[in-house]
Amino acid sequence: MAEADIAYVATAGAAGLALAVSAWALRLRARLNATTAAATHQRDAALTDLGRHDSMLRAFDDVSLALTATGEASGPPIGPGELIDRLSGSDAGAAGDMGVVVLARLKQTHAGQIEALVETGKGFEGLIDLNDVEPWRIEGRVAGGAAWLRLSPASRVMLTGADATESGLAMLGDASPIPTWVVDGAGKLAWANRIWLHEIGAETVVQAREMSLSFDRGADALVAEAGRLGLRQEGFRWTTGGGHRRAWRIIAEPAGGGAVIAFAIEVTEAEETRDTLRRHVDAHDETLNHLADAVAIFGPSKRLAFHNTAFQTLFDLDSAWLDERPTHAELLDRLRQRRRLPEVMDYAGWKARELDFYGAAQASPDDSWSLPDGRTLRVVRQPHPLGGILLIFSDITDELNLRSRFNAQIQVQTATLDKLNDAVAVFGSDGRLRLHNEAFEDFWNLTGERIAASNDFDAIAELCKATLPDPALWLGLKARVADPDPESRIAISGEGRTLDGRVAAWQTRPLPDGATLVAFSDVTARRGLEQALVQREQALAESQALKREFVGSVSYELRTPLTTIVGYSELLETMADLPERSRQHAGAIRVAASQLARSIDDVLDMAQIDAGEMELSLGDVSVSDLLGQAAERIRPKVEGRGAALTVLCEPGMKPIRADAHRIDQALNHLLENAARSVSEGGAVTLSAETGTSEVRLAVSDSGRGIPYHLQAHVFDRFVRRERGGPGVGLALVKALVELHGGWAEVESEPGKGAAFILHLPLSVSSAAAAPELPLEVPAPAAAEAVAS
Repeated sequence: MAEADIAYVATAGAAGLALAVSAWALRLRARLNATTAAATHQRDAALTDLGRHDSMLRAFDDVSLALTATGEASGPPIGPGELIDRLSGSDAGAAGDMGVVVLARLKQTHAGQIEALVETGKGFEGLIDLNDVEPWRIEGRVAGGAAWLRLSPASRVMLTGADATESGLAMLGDASPIPTWVVDGAGKLAWANRIWLHEIGAETVVQAREMSLSFDRGADALVAEAGRLGLRQEGFRWTTGGGHRRAWRIIAEPAGGGAVIAFAIEVTEAEETRDTLRRHVDAHDETLNHLADAVAIFGPSKRLAFHNTAFQTLFDLDSAWLDERPTHAELLDRLRQRRRLPEVMDYAGWKARELDFYGAAQASPDDSWSLPDGRTLRVVRQPHPLGGILLIFSDITDELNLRSRFNAQIQVQTATLDKLNDAVAVFGSDGRLRLHNEAFEDFWNLTGERIAASNDFDAIAELCKATLPDPALWLGLKARVADPDPESRIAISGEGRTLDGRVAAWQTRPLPDGATLVAFSDVTARRGLEQALVQREQALAESQALKREFVGSVSYELRTPLTTIVGYSELLETMADLPERSRQHAGAIRVAASQLARSIDDVLDMAQIDAGEMELSLGDVSVSDLLGQAAERIRPKVEGRGAALTVLCEPGMKPIRADAHRIDQALNHLLENAARSVSEGGAVTLSAETGTSEVRLAVSDSGRGIPYHLQAHVFDRFVRRERGGPGVGLALVKALVELHGGWAEVESEPGKGAAFILHLPLSVSSAAAAPELPLEVPAPAAAEAVAS
């Protein structure tokens, strides 16, 4: 190719290349301009959006602070300047230093949470006290690969303080009737309603916070525990205020950010009611424990809920086993093993019927169990108000035995009354007839049907008036029956005459149960017999008087010739020319006449004693002198029979107060009797012995003695004796001793002699003794006599 062509082609190529490059450059510039315009638009939009977000952050009452990867402040805090100034406090400096100052204050209490936020991205929230008028809410979050801190006043978030007061929720809490308060994350009081402030005695929350007042230390501890754990806590506290003790239920509810809302619900009335109910239950249990009846309560689950001491004792069960609360079925099985249940053929069916009582709506009829050990139990089953069943067991064995004996006694009493001859009727305090015997019907000639138809006292009295028409009698009986006055219910008696001529004796007796017994008896024959006895007594008295007159007259008539006989016999004995045999006959006549005179005197003395007309002449009697005189009189007779007479008397024996003549008379009779019974070589002993309150005079002999069968009658009068005598001497001895207030006895063994013992008191206490003047002179009279 030519160089010109080559140059042309080169020039044309260069021109084309230039045109291509220019076209590419134009296109590239157009694209660059478009990109620049888009970037400018995006920048303007980003700036606009950034300004809008910054305005938005500053428009709300919170402050945000970005953190670097090392945990430092990434620029100043974002938010309203007033809040930033409150956060920075007195340390406020340049704007760039605001973030550092705020972060330093936050790290004082939340350094650990901020470090965990930066390193691990763990978010947190809570309340922080920055020595401001109110706590701040702090929140940590991770966004866009950066850590952020957000702070806001707690009142703006939790409606506490003044803002809360203005809100409807705060007004509702403030008007609540229960104490309510809010504690911040620092444990300080953030808000409280009016009733809480009233309870602690504060006007405002600020005053309560300044004075460090609290509702209760225990409640504060519960609130702190809820804030620490972040869990709801409940407790019970008693407080004292205003002179009253009140109970509170404390509820602490975490509210987020470490704050806790606490409620105090008063449960004083409920606690007092619970306490009263507990005391009533304890008193009820204690009362049941003191009952003699066995009580067992089973709950709705059929387990033993309560048993008293009597239940354990009645069935002899182990207390530890009962404390395990066995079921009703287990209890029945245990009782069956110990043979404490009735022995039945179908125990399974019987047990099922016992357990069926749990479904009953009303108490079942009382039942009775006859146990193998002979006891009988009354069983009461009734539904328990709280569910289950109440069982009461009563040991009625003694009651049944007592009832059986009572019925038997009633039957015996009725049969006894029916066998009485007296007409008996018993009226109750209401005047109604309780019982009567058959003699009552026969006495008034009434039938049982008429008496049953007329059951009260007035009707019975009307029926009886047909036989004994005495209005005063029936009026008096009614007063004794119907009048409850104790003075009226006294025992009275009387007599009346019926229309058919009978003499009716009546009497009333009040009975212990308020009833009155009225008895009537026919005493016609008794009164006739009494009248006959009176007449006979009068006749006997007249005969006694005649006897005394006869005895006195006969004795007088006998004494006169006896005196003549004794006198002439003594005269004959003194005659010198009288033959010896005739003189002996005259002596025998004199002795017999003297004995007859003495017998007449004894009979007269006995008659006088029987008539109660003998009177003792008391005096001081020397026992030794009395014995000596009696011994000297009888000694010739005793020694004349070849026997010995011995007198035994204690030396220095004191005198006794007695009738010396009568005691001497008694001794003479005993000595005469001993002289007649003693034989040659025998002995008669006269002795005296002093006791504590008596003197014992004894006359003993060694004669034949007295047979045993006659010893009981030896002192009887007019009894013929083998030992001789008139038959009245020993009887007179006994009578004379008894007049002195003493007594006589005989001791004898047949073949070995006899001893008669007279027991005489030291001082006579007999009505036969004449009253004596006192020998003691009163002290003043004795003094005057000495002075004169």
